[in-house]
Amino acid sequence: MNTSRRSFAGIALGAIAGLALSTSTAWAQTKISFYYPVQVGGPLTQVIDGYVTKFKAANPGIDVEAVYSGNYIDTTTKALTAAKAGAPPTIAVLLATDIYTFLDEDVVVPFDGFIKTAADRAWLAGFMPAYLKSAQVGGKLWSIPFQRSTAVLYWNKKAFAESGLNPEKYPTTWDEMVAYGKAVMRKDASGKVTRWGVGIPGNVGSAQWLFGALVAQAGGRLFNENGTETYLTDPKVVEALQFWVDLNKVHGVHPPGIQEWGTTPADFLEGRIAMIWTTTGNLVNIRRNAQFDFGVAPYPGKVAPASVLGGGNFYIFAKATDAQKEAAFQFAKFMTQDELQADWNIQTGYVAPRDATWETAAMKKFVSEVPAAEVARKQIPNSVPEFSTYENGRTTKILNDAIGAALTGAKTPQRALADAQTEIDRILRPYRK
Repeated sequence: MNTSRRSFAGIALGAIAGLALSTSTAWAQTKISFYYPVQVGGPLTQVIDGYVTKFKAANPGIDVEAVYSGNYIDTTTKALTAAKAGAPPTIAVLLATDIYTFLDEDVVVPFDGFIKTAADRAWLAGFMPAYLKSAQVGGKLWSIPFQRSTAVLYWNKKAFAESGLNPEKYPTTWDEMVAYGKAVMRKDASGKVTRWGVGIPGNVGSAQWLFGALVAQAGGRLFNENGTETYLTDPKVVEALQFWVDLNKVHGVHPPGIQEWGTTPADFLEGRIAMIWTTTGNLVNIRRNAQFDFGVAPYPGKVAPASVLGGGNFYIFAKATDAQKEAAFQFAKFMTQDELQADWNIQTGYVAPRDATWETAAMKKFVSEVPAAEVARKQIPNSVPEFSTYENGRTTKILNDAIGAALTGAKTPQRALADAQTEIDRILRPYRK
């Protein structure tokens, strides 16, 4: 399996190298800093380093300094701190949901001014509309999709078969997910659950993401497109949180309390949960380590199936020089070319946000060998943007605390969301015109 992945990567990197040689441009010496969110060194940094080397070979006048700056939260904090100190990164990959924070701090510039040629316009038109939408505010494009993801359902085919279910059939509705969850439950002689039906991570940092999918499945929405309003007391939003709570309290198919994001893949791989909700970014890990057949499926729904988009975009910072900004734009274009995005998708599990990427030879070969890789792409038209507002760090924490209070039984879903709405209204009121 690993050998197969390396061969796909080699095909894609070969195409990248060829493109690099054909697009070399004369530049005056310009140095740019690139902040990339990764917790530790290792394979991911090695892949990024390889791309940076290819870019510099194609653009010998541009020197790119890659700075591996911790997780997304760490990277955002460091970028904002550096910007306020007058020494921001030139370009950074940061969460798409942080767009309102950067606008509020006035630290980034829109990409619109860099789109000058027919080739630029063709490149921009190649991005999937759903991903571009989350980068646009006030009629301007503030970031460019790079390492994007969506959330999917993984199911244990062995557990399904052992329980008398069709191992090739995944749940497409809430009711089916509950029924399948009950069928695959297992307990030991003392009555302790040894295998739960379904696990949806609900800890801070992931709760708002997966809750957005539940809300969309119920036919509701969490916030408006301007990032100034939330709709937490809408009956459909309350219904979504009540269903999440009821998976344990009423149906008994979900672990009690809060399912941890970090342990969810291991819970699945070790057979403690038969169906999990998590990111497409876990596909490589699960493929490598699963000792049983598994499937990847779009999320189920009540009104309709739906998922939620996630991941990071490229932002260019305002205090860079004009030459640095232009160099950063060229770097963003290079990093989002179809051949490179194919390689990135294959090596990481992130979803390539460009349709043409999926038509490259490398991606076609990869999908033919790993059909699960295309599930996320097919689900994108039914996916909604992740929760994002002005003062996003504060509003997200309030929402996550409300979800946690409901999941742990500290508050009813209705009360938790009503209290959160009151707090968020107070924060967002100044942004409403």
